[in-house]
Amino acid sequence: MKGLERQYTRVDTVRQYVDGMLNNLTDPDERRAGYVHLYGVGQAGALIALRRGHDRECAELAQIAGMLHDFAAYRDGIRENHAESSSVEAGKILRDAGCFTAEEIALVCHAIGKHSDKEQTDAAFDEILKDADVMQHWLRNPMEEYYFRMDRTRRIAREFGLVRE
Repeated sequence: MKGLERQYTRVDTVRQYVDGMLNNLTDPDERRAGYVHLYGVGQAGALIALRRGHDRECAELAQIAGMLHDFAAYRDGIRENHAESSSVEAGKILRDAGCFTAEEIALVCHAIGKHSDKEQTDAAFDEILKDADVMQHWLRNPMEEYYFRMDRTRRIAREFGLVRE
């Protein structure tokens, strides 16, 4: 569109942190997996937030939460307690970025800290991140039964009209 320039947004600010971490990974397969998963969950989060009637600001925060939700797991190569570790790291990143309110940081970090507990239902924003995580895993390979057999995945697939049962 004439006259419109691409905006530099808070998503771009967070992207610098994520890219910096991923580019430091020595294993190219892990680096690729990190890019696909973190950015895929971010985009799925924005989509889910908008689909559920939230505003663009919520979608932006959902995208950012998705981009950071496994940050520590990829950086450290440790999956145990990665939700809590990634929540702590996300708080540091968002505070360092200097463009997020304390409330936004708390919202994002809370969702990241809860994202591994897929069996529990939490606050609406937390559920967006959980659903985005499951959606990305499933859409990475729609024929893989592991994620499709999860109740959460099947519910999301029905919500988006992605399957006929």
